[in-house]
Amino acid sequence: MPPPGWDLIPLQDGTDDAVKHIVDRAVHRLSDGIPKDDVIKARLELLKQLKRVVKQARKAGGLTLYLPVERIHGSLIAASFVVSEVLSGPGGNPRSDEVLTHLLSGAANSEPIAVDGAEGIRTDRVAPPAPEREVEYPSRRIDYVLPVPRGTTSQWVTVCFSTISDVDPLGEFAEVLVELFDAVMTTFRWSYA
Repeated sequence: MPPPGWDLIPLQDGTDDAVKHIVDRAVHRLSDGIPKDDVIKARLELLKQLKRVVKQARKAGGLTLYLPVERIHGSLIAASFVVSEVLSGPGGNPRSDEVLTHLLSGAANSEPIAVDGAEGIRTDRVAPPAPEREVEYPSRRIDYVLPVPRGTTSQWVTVCFSTISDVDPLGEFAEVLVELFDAVMTTFRWSYA
């Protein structure tokens, strides 16, 4: 369940409608005193930014993108999380415990976790700026890697949180956002269609 003030963008079907809805709501919140040309510029800039974020999330195999769309205490939050399905590699279906042991041994700041009965791992790291992706500041990243329960093959899901900070990605504000994301993950539930 996303936190209040956050919205989701499905990345397979309905993406354009979700993006349009977010942009329309944001533009509607603008003050009536803003010149029409500035409102149009703001609409186009927000649309451009959302399309870039959607493209990056799709490129990473994302299924659903969650973004804060309302100000929190007067500030916009530079954060997101993406739910992705990780496909199994060639060579069979290794057991979940083997995969988790391998992942835990290869990643610093990783710990075992359980989410709705699935044993997985949680990794906490700082990523450097990525100018090639128009990211000029370091970001705090929290990744949950979970095996899909009841799967007949080895299927995995990742839920990846990121917040950008021009000050300190390990600072107090980033830590509050990480705690919020971890709280969101306590509401994660598996559903089968």
